[in-house]
Amino acid sequence: MNGSRAKFLKVFLSVIFLLFIVRLYDLQLHRDIEYKKQAEGNSVRTIQHDPIRGLIFDRNGRIIVDNVPSYTVTITPNEFDTKNLDALAKILKVDKKYIIDKLSSAPSQFSQVKIRRDAPMRAIAYIEEHRDELKGVDYIVEHKRNYRNPGFASHILGYVKEITPNQLSIYKGLYKPGDQIGHSGLEKSYEPLIKGEKGYSFIMVDALGRFVGKYNDGQNDISPSEGSDLVLTIDIELQSFIEQLFGDKTGSAVVIDPRNGEILAMVSKPNYDLTMLSGYTPIELWNLLNSDPKKPLLNRAISGLYSPGSTFKMILAITALETGAVDLNWKVYCPGYFVYGNKIFKCHTSHGHGWVNLTKAIEVSCNVYFYNLMLKVNFDDWSKYGWLFGFGRKTGIDLPEELGGILPSTEYFNKIYGVNKWTKGYLISLAIGQGEISATPLQMACYAMALANSGKYHQPHLVKKIINKKTGKVEELSYYTREIPVSEKTFEIVREAMYLVVNSPSGTGKAAKVEGINVAGKTGTAQNPHGNDHAWFIGFAPYENPEIAFAIIVENAGFGGAVAAPMAREIVKKYFEIKNQKTEFKLAKW
Repeated sequence: MNGSRAKFLKVFLSVIFLLFIVRLYDLQLHRDIEYKKQAEGNSVRTIQHDPIRGLIFDRNGRIIVDNVPSYTVTITPNEFDTKNLDALAKILKVDKKYIIDKLSSAPSQFSQVKIRRDAPMRAIAYIEEHRDELKGVDYIVEHKRNYRNPGFASHILGYVKEITPNQLSIYKGLYKPGDQIGHSGLEKSYEPLIKGEKGYSFIMVDALGRFVGKYNDGQNDISPSEGSDLVLTIDIELQSFIEQLFGDKTGSAVVIDPRNGEILAMVSKPNYDLTMLSGYTPIELWNLLNSDPKKPLLNRAISGLYSPGSTFKMILAITALETGAVDLNWKVYCPGYFVYGNKIFKCHTSHGHGWVNLTKAIEVSCNVYFYNLMLKVNFDDWSKYGWLFGFGRKTGIDLPEELGGILPSTEYFNKIYGVNKWTKGYLISLAIGQGEISATPLQMACYAMALANSGKYHQPHLVKKIINKKTGKVEELSYYTREIPVSEKTFEIVREAMYLVVNSPSGTGKAAKVEGINVAGKTGTAQNPHGNDHAWFIGFAPYENPEIAFAIIVENAGFGGAVAAPMAREIVKKYFEIKNQKTEFKLAKW
């Protein structure tokens, strides 16, 4: 019995030993590759290389935005001694809390966290001199945006800044904390194309994190790809001229080519220095910009909403002619005022204009004529033609944050006031572009474009071409064009009236007249409940074969003919000077 037990125990132990040997063999041979990979994974560190963003050129190939090398200070959290926090914050000129927040939100305690982009040279020298004390603090060379003239076209170009937590949640997987991203303007609109593609290198490190060598001799490394270049429709000479023309005035101007919708200039004043918002921006500066009553961060050209004033009279004229409500011979007597119910609506001249027909009413901007005309047309027909000319909706320009404005209709008033709770009296102010109606300067420029070219509404745009650095391919962008269903006869009547506004002795826009070039236009005054009225002027030139259309608004400047019209004159002159290469205007800082 004892012998049998001993024999069984010997066999049992032999089996156990054999299984152990098989397991050991399995670990050593069959799983060697797997464990080797795991060991390599623990010792391989991935280094991200940011791409260089694409350049931005004007329509003539002149560089507006490029890139220059700059230093970025980094901290590796697990190596950093917080006793150095005060000294580092001081030398980097950042708030101490800013550094703490960056470190606390780091995805890993062992990865470099970018603390200060475009660090001053003095800070880099300090870090070099105090390397022994500043454990975990280092710097790398990156590229930053270089705006050839930091205040130029700031609302068009936009700025690049570190991605926010909110943006990280939106673009999951595409960006990491510390990455740069376009925050406004074209930098934001064309971010996917202009940003380029990241590169990666893989290095071996020891247990202390020290560099050992390249992983797999660098064969797995991926080089970054530069972003695509943008060629704009903007002419920097014309753009710069108009910015200087505005001086300290607040407002906007948009100049567009009526033949294709290309934006030649888009000015919003006041503007701001793009370098202030790129990289680290102190909270005090950010609050100052946002609380400024002049709103320098607002792109008035696409987000500023104003009553169109008398410039909108052509919409009413077109509505009346196209629907047959009146003909060209229909006249109204203007005594200087109009009575509706118990209200008196004044014309812009107290002595009145006497008998006027449609052409004369546009020429002298007779309010009384259009008060009467508004009551003869169908309100929703007026709304329909306003919509056809692009009001009450976005233009579709390639910029973020565009607003569509307000274009009232029966449906709109029913929604606001209730069915049968409003009367025709609500429409009187709309006749002259006042009341519950608003538009952006861009919409007004597109309106002028459509009047100039007999109803061809081209999508306004700022980017003409995209150059792919990787392939060398140049892509000419295409944009929509739609036809506004208005007869050529009606367009001719309205354009002739706009010609008289500028070229007749009694026209309200005489100040826009240019010697040797026939300009057509319309003055307007946008009522402002918060202060002085705003001055409008829209138009096109030359009258016979338009090459430019434009809209100008100057805030708190009063009558459009006195302020905006002279600016239009200078813009037209400058455009043709540039075209004929006769200008002596010198671009500063280019």
